Amino acid sequence: SYDTEAPLAYTHNRVEGRSEYTQLLYIPAKAPFDLWNRDKRGGVKLYVKRVFIMDDAEALMPVYLRFVKGVIDSADLPLNVSRELLQESRDVKAIREGSTKRVLSMLEGLADNEDAAEKARYAAFWKDFGAVLKEGIGEDHANQERLAKLLRFASTQADEGVSFVDYVARMKEGQEAIYYITADSLAGAKSSPQLEIFRKKGIEVLLLVDRVDEWMLSNLYEFDGKPLQSVAKGAVDLGKLTDEAEKQQAEEAATAFKPVLDRLKETLKDRAKDVRVTTRLVDSPACLVAEEGDMSGHLARLLKQSGQVAPKGQPILEVNAEHSLVKRLEGSAHFDDLAHILFDQALLAEGGQLEDPAAYVKRVNALLVA
Repeated sequence: SYDTEAPLAYTHNRVEGRSEYTQLLYIPAKAPFDLWNRDKRGGVKLYVKRVFIMDDAEALMPVYLRFVKGVIDSADLPLNVSRELLQESRDVKAIREGSTKRVLSMLEGLADNEDAAEKARYAAFWKDFGAVLKEGIGEDHANQERLAKLLRFASTQADEGVSFVDYVARMKEGQEAIYYITADSLAGAKSSPQLEIFRKKGIEVLLLVDRVDEWMLSNLYEFDGKPLQSVAKGAVDLGKLTDEAEKQQAEEAATAFKPVLDRLKETLKDRAKDVRVTTRLVDSPACLVAEEGDMSGHLARLLKQSGQVAPKGQPILEVNAEHSLVKRLEGSAHFDDLAHILFDQALLAEGGQLEDPAAYVKRVNALLVA
């Protein structure tokens, strides 16, 4: 493979039984420059009875393991095997499944090892290849559970290296879901207003910032019986973590604030699907959330950046009835301007872009000189 560095990890085995083959597979120390090219052929060389057949035999390894290099020598395949025959061969399918499990076992050995040096090696692997490995969650359902245990994330308690196993072990008593948020960057995720109530209660939230995360989450719904729940979707429901006094206070605030909510709904009817009093905000005046089942704003932006058309949808505006800016709405002569500014600021806080930045600046300027 012309790699000048020692491998991060390797496995060498001879397999006998229904299919007989020898494999020498390794994970390189550094990611190749074309790692994100999914059309790139795999890095495994195929031999048949020690006779070289082809470079880059992509049928021998799934696409999400395209970074794996090595050699496989089969005793069962014909010498005149072609790429077309490789796609259809039962023996090749057995080699592919066996090699995939061998690579995952090699990664599990690194990830589960308590030795500091081994932990550092897995951290180095994850930094270079982790985002590619996440593709396997949707592509390899047979090994999805094993892959989920290999995933690592940042969280509100650590900047990297948090596994689902670690998260579940630290869950608060009464916590029923694994909470996460997706964002364009780690800084954006950390400063999201949707996290405020979780910080106040000391609940850990996973911070997902890779582009592949949204797609991965569409194929991964739970871990160890705990559902994955976005903190930016639906009404926040902390279940047993919310006491009765907090629930009653939220209901009273929503009732007292109803006239302002009705007026906000009318003012923002072309921009927001609904406006409601929130329980997830502590310091911020407002935030945007997607209805359960709707596409998140982050995914819509990713689709737009890739040149695809995202389904047209409207977010829900949640307002903090205790915030001084929201209280100022009641009886204000600038109600409409304040309403739009609240919405625009909530959109900016979640990483979105304003459709009409000039209108936002004009409204802010008008209030500054009022």
